[in-house]
Amino acid sequence: MTLEQLLDDIRQIDDPNKIKEWKAVIKNSYEWLDAELLSAEISDLILGRATLVDTILQRLWELTGMSQHKGLSLLAVGGYGRGHLQPHSDIDLLFLYAKRLSSPQKADISEFITRLWDLGLDIGQSVRSVKETMSQAKDDITVATNLIESRLLCGCSATFDKLQELINSRKFWSSKNFYLAKVEEQKERHAKHFGTAYNLEPNIKENPGGLRDIQTIGWVAKKHYAAFDGKELVEHGYVSPEELQELVACRYKLWRLRCALHLVSGRSENRLLFDYQSAVAKKLGYGDEGKKSVETMMKSFFRTVRQISELNEMLLQRFGQRILDNKVKRTQQIEADIFLEDGLITITDPLYFETPRRVMKFFLMIANNPEVKGLHSNTIKLLRSARRTFTGEPWQEQPACRQLFLELMAHPNFFNTAWDLMHKHSILQSYLAPWGNIVGMMQFDLFHAYTVDEHTHRLIKNIYQYSLPSAKEKFPRCHRIMNNLDKPELLFIAAIFHDIAKGRNGDHSVLGAEDVRVFSRLHQLDEHDGQLIEWLVENHLLMSVVAQRRDIYDPDVIHEFATAVRNKNQLNHLYALTLADIRATNDNLWNDWKASLLRELYKLTRKALEDGLESKVDLESRINKHRKEALELLLAQGENEDAVSALWKQIGDKYFVRYTPKQIAWHSTKILNKDPNSDLLVSLNDNTHRAGTELLIYGKNRPSLFAQVASVLDSRNCSIQDAQIITNNDGSIFDVFTILHHDNARISDLDVQQNLKQAIVTQLEKKTVEHLNTRKLSRRMKHLDAPTKIRFFQPKNKTILEIESLDTPGLLASITRCFVTADIDLHMAKITTIGERAEDTFIISNQSGDALTIDEEINLKKILLNTLDETTDE
Repeated sequence: MTLEQLLDDIRQIDDPNKIKEWKAVIKNSYEWLDAELLSAEISDLILGRATLVDTILQRLWELTGMSQHKGLSLLAVGGYGRGHLQPHSDIDLLFLYAKRLSSPQKADISEFITRLWDLGLDIGQSVRSVKETMSQAKDDITVATNLIESRLLCGCSATFDKLQELINSRKFWSSKNFYLAKVEEQKERHAKHFGTAYNLEPNIKENPGGLRDIQTIGWVAKKHYAAFDGKELVEHGYVSPEELQELVACRYKLWRLRCALHLVSGRSENRLLFDYQSAVAKKLGYGDEGKKSVETMMKSFFRTVRQISELNEMLLQRFGQRILDNKVKRTQQIEADIFLEDGLITITDPLYFETPRRVMKFFLMIANNPEVKGLHSNTIKLLRSARRTFTGEPWQEQPACRQLFLELMAHPNFFNTAWDLMHKHSILQSYLAPWGNIVGMMQFDLFHAYTVDEHTHRLIKNIYQYSLPSAKEKFPRCHRIMNNLDKPELLFIAAIFHDIAKGRNGDHSVLGAEDVRVFSRLHQLDEHDGQLIEWLVENHLLMSVVAQRRDIYDPDVIHEFATAVRNKNQLNHLYALTLADIRATNDNLWNDWKASLLRELYKLTRKALEDGLESKVDLESRINKHRKEALELLLAQGENEDAVSALWKQIGDKYFVRYTPKQIAWHSTKILNKDPNSDLLVSLNDNTHRAGTELLIYGKNRPSLFAQVASVLDSRNCSIQDAQIITNNDGSIFDVFTILHHDNARISDLDVQQNLKQAIVTQLEKKTVEHLNTRKLSRRMKHLDAPTKIRFFQPKNKTILEIESLDTPGLLASITRCFVTADIDLHMAKITTIGERAEDTFIISNQSGDALTIDEEINLKKILLNTLDETTDE
């Protein structure tokens, strides 16, 4: 099947009511696109698809007698107006009339549109007069843009010409206002995507560097020059022949990718979702090797969008300088051939970047001039040329470049604008060879939101921001650490290397540390400095793992961690790096609970290091302090001291280490004033814990209690961050949960708290877990692989159980029901959700209160795997 054959088939249809024949042609057109995707020029397919739809519309217009309506025109607008049409893109139409429509005309237009829908065409239509069209276009830049690209399909040419006359008149948008509106529109669009194309599920059309950025370049050019062909833009000096060629090549790459995505998804989908990535990669010829094929495809995509972003910035800036005709308000000479014009660096010498050393020196100059806001379009052009010229050995092999690089790392202002520009214009990968391996590298999980290089860039920006005065209130500890470091550059270098070895078939922390050793020798770093960077890279995950998976109030855990950290200097570096790392991973995953865990681990470890590692971690002073302050609060509330003492005798000392005096006072007040006729106390408080809402349950124990509570919370879209299960000396249970909504929000609304409390009470009145969970597995999770892993440890007289699994709805309730089935007692639960993965830690024992035997571990593991595999398969 060819395009000509399809067009001939359309012309052969002689009746608008032969729906099957029309649909057959349309179906065949998708098969043609699919068959030709790899072998044909993509421009032939995209323009051919528009031509095919043109022919359908024109033929139907003729057969339905629409041509009899005088003054009525059918226009293609938007992308379809450009003559470009992807397989499932909207076919945007404008039914344009001169003055007013008669009732028969309205009826025929409505019938015509209905007929198009019946054929399965993706129609977007509007019916307006010339006057109405112009009125809307003057108020709406999107409508104005669509009209600039409009073309006549069929009908009255005079009506269309009248519209074109008005569009090109002074009454319409001026070139200046149109340019300013489109630039502002682009800024807002970029902001919606966090200012980066390096998202793991990018939008091919809307992301920075996407097709919209290419279209924006064309729109402003067409409005000003009335140029509808790239060659005309070259003639006007708007773009060079080489820039036009690059722009067209990038557009063709994205066109082919978007075409494949539409064919795979079967709809107008522009988001390259995890659901489609493997199938799209296979369709585009990247192979059928799963993650490997996807990674190859995505690296190509990210290289393309980076090219487009550079061209977009350069060309729009160049156009703005011409169309706005603004005179430079402030010029400052920095060097002989370098000037700062309204914050933009411009270079007058076309041979300025004669060596890599000059490029590195250029960024040092930017760091030395804080008033620099960006690069002039001419400078971007020169920098692009230099980057492509010096493609031999990595620049770090040149001693002069190494010296400048270390100066940049140590410069207090480098990681502001200069670092952003170096990252944006791909200079770091020219200097540091391993960096090139992580540019555009995918991370196949829901924990990471960005590619490896973009994540690292954001991590480094976080570290830099800790040093600024603005961080003093929000991140006071990191602010103090950064401003007290003798060599902050060591932390920045560690940040650059922390993920640099990802994707190299091994532990990226260990491999990254090896890269650091090579770097340190080459750059002749002090041995102690090199060892610190190496240690940070190899252990950059240690603090987050301990904080989120271990019981940080266990003296042995603190002693073990403090022994690994060794001194306060390494602790300070690791804390700042860890905090910046987690915050740069995913904007939606950082919360006060994670912050509180890191803060507590830092404080306890610092105290242990101050006391000396040779001595046992002493928590007695913390216990006494919390007891004393909590008692003062309780006595001030009128509680009886003897009653408080009697209650506290039933509770172990670790409780007073873990909770603040404010929390202890609230727990005690609720328990002391509990209804004596009720077996269980259930209460919520959003004011005692700054990291989440507290749920307190106290009373008579039962085997399925935790599973029942977990089931209710999950069904109400709440997540358990932490759970302490305390069995008092009198046999009563004392459970404290820290909970949040799944969007990390606290449960502050009193009505919501009351409803949640009542749901828990109602469930606990039942003997078994009868609450049915209705929460569905998310779309993204269905396409991710997270095999269940179960590990047992026995550090003392209890067993530590670690479970990694897909975070399916009702997972925690399922796990704790397994404990009931296996006659296992639960003492503590530490709940960690990392993207799509649940990494939960439980302290458990057998019915005798001892650690599990080998046989009991085997039995429990079997029950867990059978249950969790069933949950994942649903």
